[in-house]
Parts: sequence; C-alpha cells; structure tokens
Amino acid sequence: MAVTNTFAVYELGDNDNSENYTDYVYDNKPMVCDDDGIGLRVFHAVFQPVLYSLIFLLGVAGNGLMITILLRRWRRLRITEIYLLHLALSDLMLLLTFPFDIVENAAGWLFGEFLCRLMGLVQTLNLYCGSFLLACIGFDRYLAIVHAIPSMQSRRPRTVHLTCFSLWLLCLGLSIPNAAFLSVGGNNTHTPILFCSYHLHLIHAHNWVLTKRVLDHVCFFLPLAVMSYCYTAVAVTLCNSQKSNAKQRAIRLALLVTLVFFFCWLPYNITLLITTLGDLEVIKYENCTSYDLVQPVLDVTKSIGLSHCCLNPFLYAFVGVRFRNELIQLLCQMGCSWVCLPFTRAQGHSRPSISDGGLTSSNILI
Repeated sequence: MAVTNTFAVYELGDNDNSENYTDYVYDNKPMVCDDDGIGLRVFHAVFQPVLYSLIFLLGVAGNGLMITILLRRWRRLRITEIYLLHLALSDLMLLLTFPFDIVENAAGWLFGEFLCRLMGLVQTLNLYCGSFLLACIGFDRYLAIVHAIPSMQSRRPRTVHLTCFSLWLLCLGLSIPNAAFLSVGGNNTHTPILFCSYHLHLIHAHNWVLTKRVLDHVCFFLPLAVMSYCYTAVAVTLCNSQKSNAKQRAIRLALLVTLVFFFCWLPYNITLLITTLGDLEVIKYENCTSYDLVQPVLDVTKSIGLSHCCLNPFLYAFVGVRFRNELIQLLCQMGCSWVCLPFTRAQGHSRPSISDGGLTSSNILI
C-alpha cells in the first residue's frame, strides 16, 4: 500500500546534515520516517569532511594561483581574463565556507547566529554568481570568435567590469533572504547538537526553501543553455574555418567545459527536483525506505556539484599556454624550482598565445 505524506517536509539547512522527520499514514496508522540512518551519519562524519577538505585545499591553491597571476598584470587583463578573475574570487569565497561545513558535520554549529546567516548568504551568493560568470565567459567567446569583427568595439573592459558588478548585485539580492530565514537551532532529537538551518519564521522559511530550489534550478539550467549554445556556435565556426591543432584543442576544451559543468551539477538538480516534488506531494513515497534514500543521495550529489569550484582554474586558465608559462615563473619565484623544472624543459615546445579574438592561438578559448 502506498504511503501518503501528511504534510510538507522542512529543509533544515544548506549543509543538509540535519535530521528530517516526516509523518506518514500507513494503514491508517501514523508512522515516522527518520532519514538519518547509519550510512548518512557515516557520510557526514567521515566521507563528507574528507571530500570537503580535499576540495578546499585543491580549490584554494588553484584559485589562489589564478588570482595571483591575473593581479600581477591587472592593467593588461584581456576581456575573458576579467571574467576569470571574478570567477576565481567567487570560487574562493565559496571555498572559504567549507571549513564551517566541516566543523558543523563533526560537532554541530558552533559559530553563533551571525556567522550562520553570513555563511548561508555567502555560499548562495557565490554559487549563483559562479554559474552566471561561466555563462558570461561562454558568451564572450561566442562574441569574440563567431562575431569577431563587429563585436570588438562593444567588448570593452569597462563594460565587462560593469557586467560583473551587476551580476554580483543581482545574486546578492537573490541570496539576502537566506540571512532572514537561517538561524541556529536543534534538530528535533534528544541530542544537544545545534545546526544552522532554515527554521526561522516557520512556514515562511519553508516557502523560501521551495523558492530557493526554483532559483537553484534556474541558475543551473539557464547558464547551461547559454554555454551549450555559445560553445556549439564556436565549435561550428572553428570547424568551418581553416583547421589547425590549436582549433581542435579549442573545440575539445569547449566540449569539456560544458560537460564538466553538466555532469557536476545535473545529478544534484535532478535529486533536488525529486525532493521538491515529494515535499509538494506530487509524487508519493511507497515506504520509508524510498524516502530515507533521498537525503543521502542529495548530500552526495551536492558534494559532487561543489567540487566544480576547484576544477575551474584547470579548465579555464591553466590549460592555456600563457597561463602555464606565468604559473611556471611564479612557482620558480616562490622557490619551487623542482616543480617547474619538467615544465621549463617542455616550454620550448609550447606555442605562444595571441590576441583575445584571434583564431590561431592555442589559447583560443582563454
């Protein structure tokens, strides 16, 4: 017999480690489903902290190096590099929230009400902004390659900075409600552990959770659509032009950029959509086992999605010859000659990159 959900589930936090309890009616008898089983506790206590720590270390190193390289020639940044700088700042700010999540998974929220709201705002702000910046990079490549001649006059650094500033303001406006509904509280169990959760203002917090899920989907599928269209047009343009190894690498990079974004965040968005449909009783859970499976899958897929912020430097910057050469120089200046020696030997085989809109550069998409 099917199990009927008697009321909507309240999502208790971005960290997704709070316990969710849902009343069901089974053969006219109320039954409580607890989704915090042994597997979920092990994931939160062991696997998730280890994964978040690896993402944090790799992401801070990669985005930190990327920001350092770009700031060294601040006044000579190309158009795409301005977007890359903002993207790296966004990813770095997102990564700085990871230590709070790691501690919360291990011991609960220990940082007070203010940091609870601030971390929720910062995490949502940078998730949204990072996605839109990826779309902007794809659109900029579309303008530079598909419409090279007429677009050069409109693609000015001042316009790009204003675009990025507008994106930050838009995403900030979408993220501010997190500060209004997040608060520190218990998880409805006998344990005294506290969590940073969406349980302030009760039903209004629940409505915001549902709204936020819609925004999460929009901020994934809209940039994905823009990237898919722009990079497809770029690939077609390059295929129709004179073929070269540089252009073939550019096409592969465009495909890789889109697929990585797609595969990192699509599982989370699908699971989140299923969770929302279950909360709204559009779909019915047959038993508690079906319901208990949703939360672990949501946690795992979100961790996979968050790993994307440590991949961006390698996808957008370090694959370019110019960035690689500057990275080698920076590492040598930092005394890491043993790291950059193999790359220095191979540096003579690399081809230099040229202007932002050229079609013969090995750095064509960067």
